[in-house]
Amino acid sequence: MPATRPRWSDDELEAVRALARTYFEKEVAPNEEKHAQQGHPDKALYARAGELGLLGMTIPEEYGGGGGTFANLAVLIQEQIRSGADSMGFAVSEGIVAHYLLAYATEEQKRSWLRRMCSGEWVGSIAMTEPGAGSDLQSIATRAERVGDEYLVSGSKTFISNGHLCDLIIIAAKTDTSKGAAGISLLVAEVDDNTPGFTRGRIIKKVGQKGQDTSELFFDELRVPVGNVLGGQEGLGFYQLMEQLPQERLITAVIAQAVTEAAVAVTLDYTKQREAFGKPLFSMQNTRFELAECATIARVNATFLDDCIERHLRGELDAATASMAKYWITDRTGEVVDRCQQLFGGYGYCLEYPIAHMYANNRVLRVLAGANEVMKELIARSL
Repeated sequence: MPATRPRWSDDELEAVRALARTYFEKEVAPNEEKHAQQGHPDKALYARAGELGLLGMTIPEEYGGGGGTFANLAVLIQEQIRSGADSMGFAVSEGIVAHYLLAYATEEQKRSWLRRMCSGEWVGSIAMTEPGAGSDLQSIATRAERVGDEYLVSGSKTFISNGHLCDLIIIAAKTDTSKGAAGISLLVAEVDDNTPGFTRGRIIKKVGQKGQDTSELFFDELRVPVGNVLGGQEGLGFYQLMEQLPQERLITAVIAQAVTEAAVAVTLDYTKQREAFGKPLFSMQNTRFELAECATIARVNATFLDDCIERHLRGELDAATASMAKYWITDRTGEVVDRCQQLFGGYGYCLEYPIAHMYANNRVLRVLAGANEVMKELIARSL
């Protein structure tokens, strides 16, 4: 746990934190091994989270949500990471997909789609990444050809979070191949395993986050109503992505910071109990200095992150600062987790210790939401 309550929190948010902690520790964490084996969480846990009021907390009440702010989502994510119950795809469905719908869908669509997501009946996903297009979204090859009142979507996507369980997908596709970024549109598809033209591919086996649903998706003339283009017209997709990516990058920083704090906490506990050469490992100067540095990194990053969250709550977080937070905090998390794992010795390489899971799970954060090299380029453009 952080040393002090975040500046942006209050008693109501801390009550949400306690509820989220109980949900993750009692209902999700005991199933993590099962989720890792099957490659995805049990879908019923989404409905349970909806029943508890943990879904849609940032969505207005008229669309089935809780009417809260990004702070509610930050608390949910922090407690998920601290509990070690990292299989649930809330960061994507709650933090990303729901906000695309809130920003760009019609009133009728928001009342239909968001209510189902807030209840946990539906799981949301966003399909951007392709086998040949990662951080370079302008290079996507998925096509959406308009035929009458429908689009026929064809192409493939990979590394799609919530892809195996999703009921609603936001698909980034080229509606006009002659216009580059201006030819990209975001289309919303309602899907199930029997939807013609839609196939769920393999669940991707990953180094870490093994219980989190990450899948391939294939489209072969999937029919999507013309009215399901977000924003009501073609060619807005790239700009919508650019508008929403700062929140996605801030979410990644929130995840990373929670990992940093958890790594320091479990390592402090371990080194105070573990004995070497007849005394606690924590009594040795190297151990104390390593943890002093890691704790300082955690505190400094928490201050930066809190400032970013406060700016975001005021609607003032710019894209460059969000990129700074994402790149800086995820890079530092990698350093802290590695140094903490070293203090566990051989036990740090054993999966029965949480530090080993942190080591495997945190690696993707430097790639997620845009590789850190791309973040540096975006920051440089702002200078």
